[in-house]
Amino acid sequence: MSTQDYLKDISEIKNLMNKSSRFISLSGLSGIIAGIYALIGASFAYWLVTYSEKGYLILDGRIFRLVITDLILVGFLSIGTAIYLTTRKAKKNDEKIWDATTKRLLLNFLIPLTAGTIYIIVILNQQRYGQTAALMLLFYGLSLINASKYTIGDIKYLGYTEVVLGLICAIYPGYGFWFWVIGFGIMHIVYGMVMHFKYDKK
Repeated sequence: MSTQDYLKDISEIKNLMNKSSRFISLSGLSGIIAGIYALIGASFAYWLVTYSEKGYLILDGRIFRLVITDLILVGFLSIGTAIYLTTRKAKKNDEKIWDATTKRLLLNFLIPLTAGTIYIIVILNQQRYGQTAALMLLFYGLSLINASKYTIGDIKYLGYTEVVLGLICAIYPGYGFWFWVIGFGIMHIVYGMVMHFKYDKK
C-alpha cells in the first residue's frame, strides 16, 4: 500500500472519529436568520421604550412586559428556525439529529445558560437593571464556548466575541442595548455567513 493510500485511510478514520464525537450539522443560515430576528426584535423594543410615556423601563411596567415578550419571541423563533434548518441539513448529510453527542452538546450549552438566566431574573427582581445586557452576553458566550467541543469548533470564536462584548458592556452599562444589538444581531449574522460559506456550501 502506498503512502498516499495510508494518508487517505488516516483521513477517513479521522473524519469518522470527528463525526462520532461532534455534532457537525449546525446550519450557518440559522445564525444569519437568528441575527435578523434579534435586530427586528431590538428595533421593536427600542420603538416601545422610546415612544412610551416614561421613556425608560421599570420592572412592573407594561412596556417592560412587552419587551420581555418580544425577547422571548425572538428566542423561540431563533431556536425553532435553528432546529428546522439543522434537522434538514442533518437529513441531507445522512447524519443522526439526536444521539449521545447531541445530548452532550445541549447539556454543556444549557448549564451556563440556565444559571445565567436564573441569575438575571434574581437581579431584575432586586431592581438592578444596569448589567442585564452584559450578563446576557457573558453567559451566552460562555455557553457557546462550553458547547463548542461537541460541535463545529469555530463556534467558540463567536463565544469569545460575546464574552468580550459582555465585559466591555459591563464597563459601559448605559450602552447595554447597543452591545446587545451587536452581540445577538450583527455578530450572529457575521458568524452565520462565515459558517454558511465555509461549511454549508461544500
